[in-house]
This record gives sequence, structure tokens and C-alpha cells, in this order.
Amino acid sequence: MVRVLVVDDQDLFRGGFSLILNSQPGISVVGEAADGAEAVRRAVDLRPDVVLMDIRMPNVDGVEATARICERTEARVLALTMFDLDEYVYAMLRAGASGFLLKDAHRDELVAAVRVVAAGEALLAPAVTRRLIADLVGRGGAVPRLKARLGELTVRERETLERVARGMSNAEIAAALYVSEHTVKTHVSNLLSKLGLRDRAQAVVFAYESGLVVAGTHSPG
Repeated sequence: MVRVLVVDDQDLFRGGFSLILNSQPGISVVGEAADGAEAVRRAVDLRPDVVLMDIRMPNVDGVEATARICERTEARVLALTMFDLDEYVYAMLRAGASGFLLKDAHRDELVAAVRVVAAGEALLAPAVTRRLIADLVGRGGAVPRLKARLGELTVRERETLERVARGMSNAEIAAALYVSEHTVKTHVSNLLSKLGLRDRAQAVVFAYESGLVVAGTHSPG
């Protein structure tokens, strides 16, 4: 059973999301919160698998709440936004969010997103990825200490990380590297462990911040 905490300062959205998710097999909404501070308290108490997190809230916003929740629990955060080019995309990913979902997404997309994030995968829509890349480019070049850490990876793990950052699926990476999907999953698991990253979303950030991937360059074959 996937346990979900729904966080939104608007009663209509919060109630609607809870109603949809509670109607799905294998998903249970274990609690709700109307602001970031309450979200942190409830996440610590309830230990949900997924926190559906609104970004823009008064007092403690979604960015700060996400950082606190990821520090104190094993919950994965799925960020909710009204805008596909939200200015807080980069901050949310740095705080530990595993994915983004537009508030006007279809109910099936909401349910699928919760399941994907609960399974440990990242959920980054193309528009969100473009925004992330633009933000990273605007912040300057590679971070030296992160670039040095690339040396901890094997050649195959670096190749896998580069393709993950380009938005390729495991199947696409397997085809490009002429290996099985199982091998790709192993490479992803190993590189996340070596770099101390929670999931693929943070791997994308690391790849750009370390300089492994440079925006505007062509994707590898």
C-alpha cells in the first residue's frame, strides 16, 4: 500500500487530490496538511511513502518543507505546481523533490505520478527539464568539487548518468549502450549510491552541476 500525505493550502485542491487517490487500489491518503510547517510535523509522525507537496504556500513554503522532510524521513516528494516553468523547480530538486506534476493534470496522470515516485523513479516532464537546464546554465559553470566526484564512477556509470540527464529511459539507455535493461538499472543504482543521491531527479541536477552534461550539446548515441 502506498501511503500518501497531501499538502496544499487550498482546501479545494487538497480535498480533491485526497478523494482521487483514496479511490485507487493500493493507495491510501494517511493525512493532509495546509502549510509547510504542518506538512513536516505530519510527515514525521505518519511516515508516508509519498508527499504530494504544493510549492507556493504562506509561512513555510514547499521548498523548505521538502528539505526538512527529506532530511528527517524516507518519504519521496512529488511537487505540485500551477506552472510548468515554475521559478522554484531548481530549488525543489535541490531540496530533494523526486518529481513535478501540474495541478491541472488529469486524474490518471496524478495516480500514475504517485505510483512512479513511490517506486523510486523520478518524474520530470520535458518542460520542467528545460526549465531546470536553463536555471543551471544561468548559474555558471561546473562546480569543481562535484566534477572531481565523477572520478568515483566507472566509465559505464558515467555514460549511464549522462544519458539519464538527457532524459533517456532505461530501455533507451540499454539500446544505446548495447546492454540489458537490468544492467542499466544496476548502473543507475550504483551511481546513485556512490554519489549519495536519492533518485534520478537528483542525478540530473548532479550531471549538469558537475559539468558532465552541458546544455546545448547533442545527446550521445
